[in-house]
Amino acid sequence: MKTKMIPKEIKEEVLKIIDEFNNEELDLINDFYRYIAVFKGKYVFLKTKKYELVYPIARLTYTGDMNKWEFAIYKYSSEKYDKDEFFFPGVEYLDGTIKGALYACNTAYPPM
Repeated sequence: MKTKMIPKEIKEEVLKIIDEFNNEELDLINDFYRYIAVFKGKYVFLKTKKYELVYPIARLTYTGDMNKWEFAIYKYSSEKYDKDEFFFPGVEYLDGTIKGALYACNTAYPPM
């Protein structure tokens, strides 16, 4: 059966992981750059928020397993998410987890 929606408890866990990443990794850099999540159906859109500006970074697809998210990087050249792109800095962090995706995003699109 295909997953259509992300359950509430999974959303809460995702937000907790992102909050921990922001506090542990990004507080060392600055206090105005953060990752945020936007949930739509089976997708989590990872975005960065710098001051009040929001930028797309990646899309995660929920597969029913917290450790097996599908990853698609946002490509500014095409203004689309690409699940088949695996030639970018940070790809080595992709392990199916939210934290791995955050490290990959942080390397592909480092904080400015």
